[in-house]
Amino acid sequence: MALSVRAGRAALAVWLLLPLVPLVLWAAADRWAAPAVLPQAWGTAGLRDAVAAGAGPASVRSTVLGLVVAALATPLGAMAGRALAGSGVPARGAVLGALLSPLVLPPFAVALGLDVLLLRLRVPSSVGVVLLLTVAALPYTTVLMRTAYAAHDPGFEEEARTLGATARRAVLAVQLPMLAPALAGAAFLAFLVGWSDYVVTLLVGGGQLVTLPLLVASAASSVGNEAQVAVLSLGSVLPPLALLVAVGLLGRRR
Repeated sequence: MALSVRAGRAALAVWLLLPLVPLVLWAAADRWAAPAVLPQAWGTAGLRDAVAAGAGPASVRSTVLGLVVAALATPLGAMAGRALAGSGVPARGAVLGALLSPLVLPPFAVALGLDVLLLRLRVPSSVGVVLLLTVAALPYTTVLMRTAYAAHDPGFEEEARTLGATARRAVLAVQLPMLAPALAGAAFLAFLVGWSDYVVTLLVGGGQLVTLPLLVASAASSVGNEAQVAVLSLGSVLPPLALLVAVGLLGRRR
């Protein structure tokens, strides 16, 4: 059993890391022309070009955007998930359908349509991006937290209340620690929505909010600097992978 678990983890690691091998090679290649199997010259030209193109500020903007979306969508998803896991919500199917609707509607059409509405309401573009991405992240956080609350045993909190804990204390000291892995997973998914978005940030942000995905797309649409594109791509992939490992470790400790 333990051997099969280790084999599964090794297969998952290979599945996640193998696609990054060509990117790593390109990122470290100063010259790589066909039909050579490996780069003919190694160097840091790609890194220098990526930094010169604004990779640092774009990474900061993507990180802030992902964190803000996670900070908004996780508690909202937790509240919606808790309500939907109980029996006090009328027409739960309709409510759940409304929350999941962003998964069905094409992001391009939604962003293009709501962009006009946000402009007429004079909503700042950065606020509009955050609002739309929070709505886009809600289906993931709601479904995950609904499952977590459905499996959660409220008896632990009731026992804490019988021992003298207040309702607030029972939530903070009992409920939240028990749901921490699910909350971390929901926050991770919401962060990914904000971190990796391209369509909403481009259309609603109006080109003023230059995040890492926009920078990668801009570099990829140019011709001849694959090393720079590879460095930017690695910069957009590695932070989510590090977060995935952190969330996985948190889940294993529970």
